[in-house]
Amino acid sequence: MVEKQATDGATRAPKGPAKEPAKGSAANPAEGQRLSKRVMQHKGCSRSVAEQYIEGGWVSVDGQVEEEPGMRVLDAQRVEVAADANLLDLAPVTLLLHQPANCSDPLDCLHPGTHSASDPQAGRIRVLQRHFRRLQDCAPLPLAAHGLAVFTQDRNIARRLIDDAQTMEHECIVEVSGDVAAADLASLRSGQPLPPAKVSRQSENHLRFALPGTAVRAIPALCASVGLKAVSVRRIRIGRIPLAKLEEGGWRFLGRGERF
Repeated sequence: MVEKQATDGATRAPKGPAKEPAKGSAANPAEGQRLSKRVMQHKGCSRSVAEQYIEGGWVSVDGQVEEEPGMRVLDAQRVEVAADANLLDLAPVTLLLHQPANCSDPLDCLHPGTHSASDPQAGRIRVLQRHFRRLQDCAPLPLAAHGLAVFTQDRNIARRLIDDAQTMEHECIVEVSGDVAAADLASLRSGQPLPPAKVSRQSENHLRFALPGTAVRAIPALCASVGLKAVSVRRIRIGRIPLAKLEEGGWRFLGRGERF
């Protein structure tokens, strides 16, 4: 299990266009107060609650939303908390990525600029910098493969995908070279000595594999066992969640009603 985090003091920062500094921001970081302290004074709340308001995207400085509790603000700057601010939308999120092939670090694909315009949750969930922190890659793809990848902040989803990897079905479309017509595809269901897989022919040089998540990396070996060579592997489904029309390099939110 690999978990990549961007916590306080980490060297990585969420990707995407850099934000312009707030109007009138202090040139010297030592000047002014922490934004969280100003919000504490404004709302009469604790520091932790103030930080949640800020990280939730509810706080603006001189009209510009700011999400960093530690930024310094001057007394002359206008700090406002949105009238409809609430802390109910701070639930952990899960991001579905159409990971490109040969992507050495898929976290580089996750930032506001790659949010898919076709996301059904667009307009329902505001994209915030906190959505790109503490993400866990729950179903890593082999380097040469591409397709559906899952990154989550939700421990329950992470546990389900990892603990059930031996039984949860992953569906992949595999481009192959070789004589598909002569290949003994039925033998791939046996599971000896390689993992069992349900395989069907999609076209002259494409096969559909349905197999446990733990066996995705074995697809090239499965193909080789029947005299074929895997040219490319694209994962199009994990459990009940499909890749659908998500564009390569783009991501979307997992909807609240969607289940793996």
